[in-house]
Amino acid sequence: MILPKAPDVSVIICAYANERWNDLVAAVESLQAQSVPPSEIIVVIDHNVSLLERTRAEIPGIIVSENLEQQGLSGARNSGIALAGGALIAFLDDDAVAEPDWLALLSRHCVDPRVLGVGGAVIPRWPGARPDWFPEEFYWVIGCTYRSLPRSLSIVRNPYGGCMCVRREVFEVAGKFKHEIGRIGKRPLGGEETELCIRAKWHWPQKIFLYEPHAKIHHCVPSSRTNWRYFLSRCYAEGLSKATVTRLVGAENGLACERVYALRALPLGIMRGIKDVALHGDAVGLLRAAAIVAGFASTMGGYITGSIFLHLAAQKRAIRMVSSFGQSLLQFPEN
Repeated sequence: MILPKAPDVSVIICAYANERWNDLVAAVESLQAQSVPPSEIIVVIDHNVSLLERTRAEIPGIIVSENLEQQGLSGARNSGIALAGGALIAFLDDDAVAEPDWLALLSRHCVDPRVLGVGGAVIPRWPGARPDWFPEEFYWVIGCTYRSLPRSLSIVRNPYGGCMCVRREVFEVAGKFKHEIGRIGKRPLGGEETELCIRAKWHWPQKIFLYEPHAKIHHCVPSSRTNWRYFLSRCYAEGLSKATVTRLVGAENGLACERVYALRALPLGIMRGIKDVALHGDAVGLLRAAAIVAGFASTMGGYITGSIFLHLAAQKRAIRMVSSFGQSLLQFPEN
């Protein structure tokens, strides 16, 4: 069957760090080498004047803009969306390179009017050998596709934000990324794409998001993210992010996939680590099992802390509103 031609695609890359310059150049070059090239490449620089000037001077053939909203990944993406002219808008991380058929594989599924967006697989590029203790179930810690995701085209709640292609109308109707969620500089928060996709499904309950595992990008993993300290802090930050997302969209929507992951994927991962020790003499299997337990505990700790903080903050806002209303009544003139 011959599929109709996919609509024009604008690809947005958001960057903030001078030290990732070579990665940014490689990301742009990977887009320029696509088998189905994007209609435009937009690089948004997040509140970094020197990087903005260098990008404009040294990377030809692209649109370069500063983040016109408040600092952070959500604001940078929104600034790119405002400039984009394509019917489809794709996002690529600034420290990742896309395989040549990445955009073709993503965009072709969007020909189907039921599809709101499509995400691809994110493969880690380790600085050296992969750390033996690092469980694949927690590859999301390094921004990569983790074990238990489907191996064939599947319907998902949300794709990964740095490797996805979305219809323009999602942003026009459901709104853009929220500033209270997402990464700001090196602060390892996230969840903005989850909240956006849930919001989109509220508008179009019969439409879907897809995961296409053959559409691959290769994500750079710096050595600073391959130690226990980063692992646990990133898990904790993810818990904080999930608390914010559930506050916005409700626990039923915000934690549906996470419950399945915690109840199925993580116990299997622990058993796999123990099995590696018992059957293959792989002593590091115990470390992988321990990392799963510690990562889950740290994530739950972040979620509980974030939920309590948000609850108290909401109470304080409510008290201030009641107090303000009471003061206004006291000031109302008597007849």
